[in-house]
Amino acid sequence: MLPNSNNPPSKPKSPDFSDRKNSFLLSFHNPRTWLILTLLLFQILLLFTLRSHPFSAYITFHPHSSSPPLSLPTESSAAVHADSSSTITQVDNVTDLCPLGKIYVYDLPLFFNAELIQNCNELNPWISPCEALSNDGFGREATALSNSIPESLIRSWYWTDQFALELIYHNRMLNYRCRTLEPELAATFYIPFYAGLAVGKYLFKNNSSAKDRDLHCELLLNWIQNQTYWKRTDGWDHFISMGRISWDFRRSKDEDWGSSCIYMTGMRNITRLLIEKNPWDYFDIGVPYPTGFHPSTADDISQWQNFVRHRERKTLFCFAGATRGFIKNDFRGLLLNHCYSESDSCRVLDCAGSKCSNGTSEIMETFLDSDFCLQPRGDSFTRRSIFDCMVAGSIPVFFWKRTAYYQYEWFLPGEPESYSVFIDRYAVKNGSSIKAVLENFSKEEVKSMREKVVENIAKIVYGKPNDGINGVKDAFDIAVEGVLKRIKRHGGDYKW
Repeated sequence: MLPNSNNPPSKPKSPDFSDRKNSFLLSFHNPRTWLILTLLLFQILLLFTLRSHPFSAYITFHPHSSSPPLSLPTESSAAVHADSSSTITQVDNVTDLCPLGKIYVYDLPLFFNAELIQNCNELNPWISPCEALSNDGFGREATALSNSIPESLIRSWYWTDQFALELIYHNRMLNYRCRTLEPELAATFYIPFYAGLAVGKYLFKNNSSAKDRDLHCELLLNWIQNQTYWKRTDGWDHFISMGRISWDFRRSKDEDWGSSCIYMTGMRNITRLLIEKNPWDYFDIGVPYPTGFHPSTADDISQWQNFVRHRERKTLFCFAGATRGFIKNDFRGLLLNHCYSESDSCRVLDCAGSKCSNGTSEIMETFLDSDFCLQPRGDSFTRRSIFDCMVAGSIPVFFWKRTAYYQYEWFLPGEPESYSVFIDRYAVKNGSSIKAVLENFSKEEVKSMREKVVENIAKIVYGKPNDGINGVKDAFDIAVEGVLKRIKRHGGDYKW
């Protein structure tokens, strides 16, 4: 049975000094006076020393550990740390660092996040995702890339799963510089519900029902709507990260795919960060898929940018993907055939089987060696490959505007032609040559587009430190600040 509410701990009452007259009188001629003054001075020095050490909270998952794999701090335990002049408390006292307001992170019942990770073996009927969800959602280290990238940057690369967004955002939110432990000080509220993992658990089970796929979301919304700060605005100042595409949460009929989470009462007003949004839903925000690159410092980003900027590229364009035989007139199959027929200019990586799975370096090498990378729609309008391609400094070629231009406006340059190429898919179906289009760009134009891609890398990756990359705004920072700006624009008018 889930608790009906999770009210924040009450503040301790101030000590009563009304009876101070009965205490002993301090006298400088009394030895006890000097003892007390010495102890007081020591406490003041200790307080200033503690303030110089930041507080950090982590979600840590060890798939082979016998202890509980995920430990989320409760608000009561975090409040104890806050009394020790933690970074969070310092931020509460320095509002200039958070001009858009502060964020309160709900301490949900473990059923909605930690238990899903603890029981990670149940999330996929074919293969355990436990390893992919380790290292705070980054996955295991990508040591197999050691022959493809600079040795100094190997520590920044992981085999990150494309559906690990919820873990990554939760970790960062717990350590966000503008997080507050006091909900009355918050401008917005983050709900750390792992909606994507919850529904993904049932998507590929033959015997799962619509009720199974809706269970976690229904219970979460029942819980959140009983919270005091939800009731103030009916959820307008709340947001959530959902680690799958929007369509996985938009089931209209019981026999259809996915859950009906987004259509449920209570979800209507919540801002949703998704790897693919519905462009016509104001509350959907498209954020970058997680890639394998998780830099720790600004220097890591600069080193990587220089590496891909000066990389010698041997191929005009490439395509990494697999056909979808169940789709009539599959466009990806058309691109594969197109590339095979232009083998002198196009590098093909047929991802049938496990060639493109995490643990191999072939995708990275394909993108690093090509000026352009073909990016058709995936199983939905978007695909993670867009961001893998751009992180490698390759220029994306799109065939649907909804693949990127109408999805990730906060993260990609406003002028699509400055960093990408658009080719109408119907022209390709009618026989137009992709090679001819791409060869038409001069070397200077290609260089300019690549530079725009390289400049933008920091905005489409998720940094490794739980408290962010000093001096750099990554995809997380941009997403959260964007949410804060939207909520601030409402100005307290939370009505349709």
